[in-house]
Amino acid sequence: MEGDDEQPKPKDLNLEPNLNNVLEQDSLKWIFVGGKGGVGKTTCSCSLAVLLSKVRSNVLLISTDPAHNISDAFDQKFTKTPVKVRGYDNLYAMEIDPAMTDQDEIPNEDLDQDSTGLSGLAKELFTEFADSLPGIDEAKSFFQVMALVQELQFSVVVFDTAPTGHTLRFLSMPGLFEKGLNKISQLKSRFGSLFSQLLPAMGVGEDSASLRSKLTESLPVIQQINSEFRDAEKATFICVCIAEFLSLYETERLVQELTKLGIDVHNIVVNQLVVPERDDSGSIKCKMCASRYKLQSKYLEQIHDLYEDFYITECPLLPEEVRGCSKLEVFGKILLGKGDQ
Repeated sequence: MEGDDEQPKPKDLNLEPNLNNVLEQDSLKWIFVGGKGGVGKTTCSCSLAVLLSKVRSNVLLISTDPAHNISDAFDQKFTKTPVKVRGYDNLYAMEIDPAMTDQDEIPNEDLDQDSTGLSGLAKELFTEFADSLPGIDEAKSFFQVMALVQELQFSVVVFDTAPTGHTLRFLSMPGLFEKGLNKISQLKSRFGSLFSQLLPAMGVGEDSASLRSKLTESLPVIQQINSEFRDAEKATFICVCIAEFLSLYETERLVQELTKLGIDVHNIVVNQLVVPERDDSGSIKCKMCASRYKLQSKYLEQIHDLYEDFYITECPLLPEEVRGCSKLEVFGKILLGKGDQ
């Protein structure tokens, strides 16, 4: 493909090259935005949340990425509880930090706060035991979301996810939870007397019945969410990538893994596309821009060939960072195919 050739156009399958299909699907309750690091996931998720706030009664934006860039995008500090975004009456945002190690990890009402007593020691042992389980960081994030589901009613929840590997583990949490229950049962069988001594000190009763009850009570909720995540009417995943080999490779891996998990994915946002300036003869003025344009055109064509039955939204490389509500609104128009590209 020559450097001055036009970038490929979407094939005529009645698939608009924008995210209007997401806004128009009123049944959606869970929207995940993810992809390789550095491709603009946060910009897309924040702009999408702003767009949804105009057509939904209330919207919650959740960051599960330890980097927590949504605070930077909105120029507003968010915490682990939903906070209203400045300038919007029905848009809320929060940041889940899976790396937290403070005592909020374990419910205060079930444990004595005196760390000098036996209960404090039991709490420390329990925390160390929990942290040793595989995928426990993602599990903590998942359980915080489950608590929100039980307490709050949002029309739609948008996830600004962590890079691909963490996101896939986050979406497989129900299976991990069930595995954790089995792990606890096995440990109880092997160390029954030790568990019997520790559990009362941890404030969960004279035997394991209270602990198992608390764990199993959460299971139906988690199974319900697991079912909704895999219902194309209620949940979808939007892949964000750039037109380069590594990003395309990561996107293909992500699409395949999401398909295995049974999670709907039919939208791809190709971000940071070079729109070169041309002279009167139509030639690209900048030599580096021409080189980048040629490279991106090759991979953009591959994306259209690989995902011909997807909605593919193309977004230009912008001259400045997208930060603040006004710029997120502008980028939102680009996602809807209404921006100046």
